Amino acid sequence: MAKTDTTDVAGVMAQAEAVHRAGGDLFRVSVPDEDSARALAEIVKNSPIPIIADIHFDYRLALMSLEAGVAKLRINPGNIGSAEKVRIVAREAKDRGVPIRVGVNAGSLPHDLLKKYGAPTPEAMVEAAAREIEILREVDFEDIVISLKSSSPMDTLRANLLFAQKFNYPLHIGVTESGFGYQGIIASTVGLALVLYHGIGDTVRVSLTDPPDFEVRVAREILRDLGLREYWIRLISCPTCARRRADVSAVAREIWDKIKDIQTDLTVAVMGCEVNGPGEAREADIGVACGQNFSLIFERGEVVERVDNDKIVDAILRRITGYKKPKNF
Repeated sequence: MAKTDTTDVAGVMAQAEAVHRAGGDLFRVSVPDEDSARALAEIVKNSPIPIIADIHFDYRLALMSLEAGVAKLRINPGNIGSAEKVRIVAREAKDRGVPIRVGVNAGSLPHDLLKKYGAPTPEAMVEAAAREIEILREVDFEDIVISLKSSSPMDTLRANLLFAQKFNYPLHIGVTESGFGYQGIIASTVGLALVLYHGIGDTVRVSLTDPPDFEVRVAREILRDLGLREYWIRLISCPTCARRRADVSAVAREIWDKIKDIQTDLTVAVMGCEVNGPGEAREADIGVACGQNFSLIFERGEVVERVDNDKIVDAILRRITGYKKPKNF
């Protein structure tokens, strides 16, 4: 999702480009006012990936966003006015073939549901989604995506499990407002992994107080480690200890900075000693096992080169550039 004012078209486009390079498939933009809605036309026209308009409080902003050509709308249950206003938006979206995501967020549930359940419980979240679905169905609108997000990974899991038992709509999943740094990454990973493990989820968002392309990189690692995406390069490296024979941290970081956006199913291993190093390097597509004064470069399980330790990065990058993975490997 864009992290800058939507009226800053250049800033939004820079973030959209970064998200695209990082592997993002969709890009959501908040539309808080008419100036933002008017800026959407240029953003939609120039974005490398489809734009989703995030709408709150004013149904007219949704209509303006549709006119601008957005690929999807996201609305919150109960906060863009009466049911009739939702129906107006749904009719226009249907005419244009644009899906609507009903975005249920534990932090913005309708007041009567908070009173009924006493807290933003998973049950309250599912009921909020069900209400909005009913309104959309009243005008025969079925191109619906649902999201049920909480800052609690476990409540996110329970809400999605409960919804999936009752409905069969596509689900966009994520842990909302998860924070930044290791706390946000861990919360998002726990929540997404638990939901995806149950076979639930069609699109994902990692919601961090970090740049949007970083969110995408975290998401793609979660998907890959669950075996759901395999097309991005992966770097594995040892945690280092007193046995290390080179500055593994510096070597691994330098390599990663130069390869992190390579879109290929390739595993690179950077290992610091002769204990686990040869085994891990041998199992990777390309790997290095560091020695006291020199290191061994592996490719497809075989030692292909011996290099001085200050030449490790150059050797690995050269091997990656020329690597062609056999179909049966």
